[in-house]
Amino acid sequence: MAGKTVTRADLSEAVYQRVGLSRTESAALVETVLSEICGCLSSGETVKLSSFGSFVVRDKGKRVGRNPKTGVEVAIEPRRVMVFKPSNVLKARINGDAAPDDDDG
Repeated sequence: MAGKTVTRADLSEAVYQRVGLSRTESAALVETVLSEICGCLSSGETVKLSSFGSFVVRDKGKRVGRNPKTGVEVAIEPRRVMVFKPSNVLKARINGDAAPDDDDG
């Protein structure tokens, strides 16, 4: 399952071609949007993009893990993780189904 990776440059080029901004303005717009999303997530906010999905920050508590090679127990410190929950619309598009009317993501 080796697919193409979409980069910031690819996103900027798509904005340039579809919106009509200059390449510099398109790149700045993409950077601004990504920076805003990162800032919101860093402060613990949920970012919900309608018909796309939600980025949610979750707190994971301290727990004991195990090194799979040696079997030695290791303490895993508490941390924050980001998870993505795709909307039903995105799930339908990925699976080639008709998009549902309502959006939960």
